[in-house]
Amino acid sequence: MTDRLVGDLPVRDAESVAADVPTDADLVVSGFGSVGYPKATPVALADSERDLELTVVSGGSVGAEIDVELVEANAIARRFPYQARPPAREAVNDGSIEFHDRNISTLGDEVEFGHLVDADIAIVEALAVGPDWLVPTSSIGQTPAFVAGADELVVELNHSVPESVREFHDIYRVGLPPNRGPIPLTDPGDRIADDHITFDPEKLTAVIETERRDQPYEFRDPTPDDRGIAANLVDFLESEVEGSPLFEDSLRIQFGVGSLGNALMGALGDADFGDRDLVYFGEVIQDGLLDLLDDGELDSASATSLALSRDGQDRLYEHADRYAEDIVLRPADVSNNPALIDRFGVVAVNSALEVDLFGHVNSTHVTGNYMMNGVGGSADFNRNAAIVVLALPSTAASGDLSRVVPMVPHTDHTEHDIDIVITEQGVTDLRGNSPRETAESLIENCAHPDFRDGLREYLDRGLDRGGHIPHHLETAFDWHIDR
Repeated sequence: MTDRLVGDLPVRDAESVAADVPTDADLVVSGFGSVGYPKATPVALADSERDLELTVVSGGSVGAEIDVELVEANAIARRFPYQARPPAREAVNDGSIEFHDRNISTLGDEVEFGHLVDADIAIVEALAVGPDWLVPTSSIGQTPAFVAGADELVVELNHSVPESVREFHDIYRVGLPPNRGPIPLTDPGDRIADDHITFDPEKLTAVIETERRDQPYEFRDPTPDDRGIAANLVDFLESEVEGSPLFEDSLRIQFGVGSLGNALMGALGDADFGDRDLVYFGEVIQDGLLDLLDDGELDSASATSLALSRDGQDRLYEHADRYAEDIVLRPADVSNNPALIDRFGVVAVNSALEVDLFGHVNSTHVTGNYMMNGVGGSADFNRNAAIVVLALPSTAASGDLSRVVPMVPHTDHTEHDIDIVITEQGVTDLRGNSPRETAESLIENCAHPDFRDGLREYLDRGLDRGGHIPHHLETAFDWHIDR
């Protein structure tokens, strides 16, 4: 398979395809980490001036063509399970879009079984397509499951993505319950499958040729807080690998997507892990991982998306053959698979909006009300990793708000999920702590000095009342009310 368009396929324009989409269709679209998503069909739907009430399901975050243009055209009635653009976020929070947040690892199953939606059309991006196969572009995400679960298939053949990107793909399909067997992957850098997705040729209703590039990530320069968190993370990891048989030969690590995660990835190049291999097993490949590969600091990287800056994309595309020796892209139900996270003994490093004194974490809702993006894959890793690290600045809003709070108003990850909390102030190890010990350590080691007295006052009120978890419910949310 060397040609991009193979066989007698139904090549059409985006406008005619959009005209055939039912006004209330359930659409499942490719895309993860804001790359590899369809672009022409969503724009044509947005420009059609039809009265649309679409349900749109993506594997992860997508670009403005979907979460800005379709939203601003009032074409989306329901959106699952993740969004990261301000217009989509505003529509979710004002109720004009009904939104449902889900974990990444199980999303494909829910679509295939019809539990979440009855998928009418899968619209997916590819760099090559034939009568019964397609090769995804810069992300894989839940595309295999979406293609399998949808009644019809529309493929956007994007000529802007080099064909060499297929060299990264390892598209293993997990079986469906109750006959799902173990995934035969014993090393994150191994390959166990093909570079393409197969499908029933009767499903394919259109191929649309495009050349529109992904909208890349824009990573901010590391802040002083980022650098402080990174230094504390490196110190913790260096100490941990020396003292645990879990890291006898290698350190397997995952980072959440975003500027902080990217900065933390880059900081690992300065760490001293002895002669241990450094291995990445996570969701996204970001620029920091390319730097580690270039410097020979990273043995391999397994993910589901190439979530890179424009410079990172150009660098990877120019040297795809070299990077493909070490980078593997898999479906999200493999990259986020609980059994593999457990099998490889991954150290998970994710961020959040805030953490409370007893280790509960809010990743998604400002003041408990306002959705930011979604839980993404953090729960997949936090529930199954060998060591779970929460990394976040101690403050927000230019220092006006503490990210260490008495009680989180929304809980995405409980005290049972989190092992380590790291801010630029220091490190708290929750393992084996009682709730009181956790609270005291978070105040002393992770909270910003400007907020420590207030947190101690809250803890003292709770201690006066007593109980295993010494909350003072009358004042638990005072810190959130005036935000």
